[in-house]
Amino acid sequence: MYSFVENATPCDIPCANAMLGIIKRNFKYLNSNSFGLLYKSMLRSHLDYCSSVYAPYKKGDIEKLEKVQKRATKLIPGLKNRVYVYCLKVLKLPMLHYRQVRGDMIEMYKILPGKYDTAVISRVTREHSYITRGHDLRLEKNRSKYDLRKYFFTNRVVNIWNSLPNDVVLCNTVNIFKSS
Repeated sequence: MYSFVENATPCDIPCANAMLGIIKRNFKYLNSNSFGLLYKSMLRSHLDYCSSVYAPYKKGDIEKLEKVQKRATKLIPGLKNRVYVYCLKVLKLPMLHYRQVRGDMIEMYKILPGKYDTAVISRVTREHSYITRGHDLRLEKNRSKYDLRKYFFTNRVVNIWNSLPNDVVLCNTVNIFKSS
């Protein structure tokens, strides 16, 4: 029997490497603008595949993802011998962990006001305490015994969500939340 959890990969890394090879073979001279368009349209979708369902939490899985993005940034001639963080800054690309956390926060923002079906999101529980710190939409963290449940969506977002300021959490629209 095939088990998704035991054989899970952090993303579609072989396809991402194949897309990186296609970009490398077909586009000899890339500048930062053309690379940004190619990267965002062809490669990043493979790296972000299923990131809200299966978020890599092991150091090795995260390094595999970053390794693909690091190889991609080295395609630009002026950035070949530069540090990875500098390359990201020049290309205006965020680290993949930042994109994952940001995507999780956007999903949680959509879940709490009831934009999704409540039968699907029954594991999200609001905290009903009288603590005055934080915002009004604080979440309760469920205890978990195994890593599988500990890094599940509804558990991994609680600490970050509860640390957001009140004006960000109470934004009117999703676009305002994204920019905040």
